Amino acid sequence: MFPPQSANSIPIQFITIPDPSAYKVVQLSSSPPPLIRLPLPNTAATPTYIFVPNPSPTRKRQVPPLSPADGAVAPFLMSSIQPGSMSDTASKVTTPPAAPLSPTNEVSPCKESPKSPVVVEIPQAVKDYIQQLKIHMSQVCQDMEAGLRMNAHYVNVSVSQREIARAGKNTNRCLDKELIITGDIDRQKNSMGQSQIFDSLNGKRYNVLFGNAGMGKTTVIKKLCLDWSIDCIPQFDFVFLLDGKQLALTEPVHSLQTLLLSQSSFAPRCADPDGVYAQILAAPKRVLIVFDGFDELRHYEVLLQTQKKELVASLQKDSKAQAFTVKQLFSSILQRVLLPGCTLLLATRPRGTASQLLRRADSFLEVCGFTPANVETYVSQYFSDPGLRESALDFLKSSSYLNLLCWNPALCHLVCAALEQCKSEAALPRTLTALCHKVLCLKMEKDRGSTESLPELCSIAWEGVKSNSSVVPKGRTVSTQLRAFSLRTGLLLSQSLMRRTLSKDGILLWANPFLQSYMAAVHLSLSRTVTDHSFLQTLPFQMGAKGRRKPQREEMELTQRIAAGLLFHNRTELQSLHSYSETVFRDMVASKQALVMKHLEGLCFGDLSSAQILEACNYVYEASFTHQESGTDTSAKMLTHLASNLPELLTFRGVPLNPPDVFTVQNALRAGGAEGRSFCLDLEDSGIQICGLRTLVALSNINTYRACIADVVTLWEELEKRSDEGLLQEAVSKFKIHPLKATQVCHIEHLERLVSIHTSKRLSDSSDQSNSLLAEGVPAVKELYKLEFELDPENSPLALPKLWDLLPGLHNLQHLDVENSKIGDKGAEKLANALVSLHSLEVLNLSENCIGDQGVKKLALALKDLPKLHCLSLYSNVISDEGAESLAAVLPHMASLTDLDIKYNKMTDIGAQSLGASLRKCSKVKTLRMWNQCIPYGVFERLKQQDSRILWQ
Repeated sequence: MFPPQSANSIPIQFITIPDPSAYKVVQLSSSPPPLIRLPLPNTAATPTYIFVPNPSPTRKRQVPPLSPADGAVAPFLMSSIQPGSMSDTASKVTTPPAAPLSPTNEVSPCKESPKSPVVVEIPQAVKDYIQQLKIHMSQVCQDMEAGLRMNAHYVNVSVSQREIARAGKNTNRCLDKELIITGDIDRQKNSMGQSQIFDSLNGKRYNVLFGNAGMGKTTVIKKLCLDWSIDCIPQFDFVFLLDGKQLALTEPVHSLQTLLLSQSSFAPRCADPDGVYAQILAAPKRVLIVFDGFDELRHYEVLLQTQKKELVASLQKDSKAQAFTVKQLFSSILQRVLLPGCTLLLATRPRGTASQLLRRADSFLEVCGFTPANVETYVSQYFSDPGLRESALDFLKSSSYLNLLCWNPALCHLVCAALEQCKSEAALPRTLTALCHKVLCLKMEKDRGSTESLPELCSIAWEGVKSNSSVVPKGRTVSTQLRAFSLRTGLLLSQSLMRRTLSKDGILLWANPFLQSYMAAVHLSLSRTVTDHSFLQTLPFQMGAKGRRKPQREEMELTQRIAAGLLFHNRTELQSLHSYSETVFRDMVASKQALVMKHLEGLCFGDLSSAQILEACNYVYEASFTHQESGTDTSAKMLTHLASNLPELLTFRGVPLNPPDVFTVQNALRAGGAEGRSFCLDLEDSGIQICGLRTLVALSNINTYRACIADVVTLWEELEKRSDEGLLQEAVSKFKIHPLKATQVCHIEHLERLVSIHTSKRLSDSSDQSNSLLAEGVPAVKELYKLEFELDPENSPLALPKLWDLLPGLHNLQHLDVENSKIGDKGAEKLANALVSLHSLEVLNLSENCIGDQGVKKLALALKDLPKLHCLSLYSNVISDEGAESLAAVLPHMASLTDLDIKYNKMTDIGAQSLGASLRKCSKVKTLRMWNQCIPYGVFERLKQQDSRILWQ
């Protein structure tokens, strides 16, 4: 301890504290009652020091691994020395660290039992405001689209927890690329009702809610607000909804207080804003802030860029000062400069770069689509008349594609609007283009006004699609007639950005993303202002600057798809969308049709990504089936061309396949069958639903398929229950899993289940298939020749026990890769027990696994009995001379071994010489790599001279 500087030296007497690490010393500038006063002689003023509990750093408790000698996983530094590292330094870490204190033995910083967090008492005036806020929110959150009400038409969709692949150091990470796509069964396991969202977060305070256009993110948020208003979310005293569209307010006249209490959506007038704001600051953990209205991820990324220090200091000094822009306040909340303890919920679409967001968020939630039961509920609630309701449900059952479109809640609403006026099955829309056209025509018929403003509205829609925005730019001139027409028909909505003013700050935005894309497509396809050259530039699958196909945003993909559909639509039905003469219109459409066909014929489908192949299927489907009369012309040629040029190995790995996508893929595959083509499908990591999987597997021209093992087994069980033996036979015989790369715990769990079916020769205990279909086991298991175990260090220990259990059932396995799994000596012993059954094994990779001498001893006994093993890698373990001698003893008995890699271990010249002597007895071995820094250079050079098969690398 050092008091203020003094001319004279000051003697300081130290006193003993029972647990010094639990306290720190703080000098006080003022003079409150001290806990401990230390009088210091010869000082003008006696400084006051207090001892306060020292806050322990927050850290995740981990049990450090034991040494390889004890058979457990070793720390990373215990693995062998890499090139350029120092051997003596690395060798010092082989001693296991001391075991940590157990929770019962931990020394507490305080001698007394910990106290509960102090609960801040809420003043009565603030309680009154909270009640007022709940009442107001329960009223304004009832509105849904097109006059529907939450209490009468809301369908409780599920929300699924998603995981992120946090591997690598890529600075340009995309959310849709990083999200792990789970199978249907795993997705159902991870799903929850909306009332369980905050129960499942377990204190996670930075949460992302995502879903594609029309999936109902805003509706889910409204439902959460309604639940809070009736005390169903008691974790929070305050809920504030901030609209991303308010970023258009650029004047620095806002404060955090006015943003929350005046500008947030659904916020009523506050009689005591200072008191309420003080309560918010006093208990930020009781505050939920929801961000909605952001069209894409890049808006969040901009807000997460580091702010200037002066701005941060100003915000922290006085957040009540009305001197900030909305963007600065949004950014400060998202960066935890303001209200750092509050819970955040950010709604967005998943596409786009999200490096900052991925680093900060600790929970990802996805709005699931409608299930068939949800669709029936929604349709039943939409139609109050029993006759119309029954008719609508019958029509849906008769139209497969229309029914599948209802997976998207926004599209389900459009489908209901179309069914409302549908008189016959023949009049049902068959494509997304026809559906949007039908809805627009119904709106125009209901309005009965002039349609002169329609071309201008279509042009505005195209401008919004290009800029990826649902908001009409404030600088865009909108005539009074156009504004009135678009608001009457419900194509546009008017929204005020300043909640407390009535005027000039209102914006226009599109009410439905699909209708915006449809109107933009009308501009592209049916407007003479878009020349053939300009139209060609808007076609999909364009090449980028470096020769790569440019990825498209969701709105652009929809627009391109619908534009193709409009070109092949019934021209008579399109008359209301243009004012050209028949001849001019026919020539314009024919010219653009020819451009589409030429563009499609010029594509090399082998160069397209999986996502682009899927989009091609959707694109061609819209063009080929928008109108029944189009089956004999160019549109039919497009489908034939697509079917003839699809890759034989058709993979959708990593591309989400929703129900309408599966339908269009099925359509293309069926057309390929008509051309005599057959395909191998890879549906892993596509999230395809089991019903969609059944549809594709049932196609006669599918030779083999891959999919999530758990979903496939569930499909088999369903087919068995239905006694559909023919399809079950095909589903079992066509299924393949070779080669298998396990990157998640569930991959090993699913494989374990499949191997269990293989060994028991029955799907379940009650199954009677053991004597027929599965009499010889599961073909996919018998044909699994390569298995790679690539789990991260956190999840690897969870899956390894299951791996050891299932390996004996893989009798035909030829290649096993368990590199960098840190199995240790105990894992090596478990593996040795499993190797007894793997007589077909040819390649075994055990590199970087912290295997020591005891583990190698166990492995050596099993390795000599593997008659086909020709490649063994024990690179970068912790094998010393004792382990090397164990390997040297069995090396002559490994009849097929040709390559042994034991580089970067701990053996010295003694172990190296033992291996060198043993090598002379092994005529079939071609290479022995065993260098490390513990072997003297001269010894290793002499061994190399004696036997040229000994290599450095």
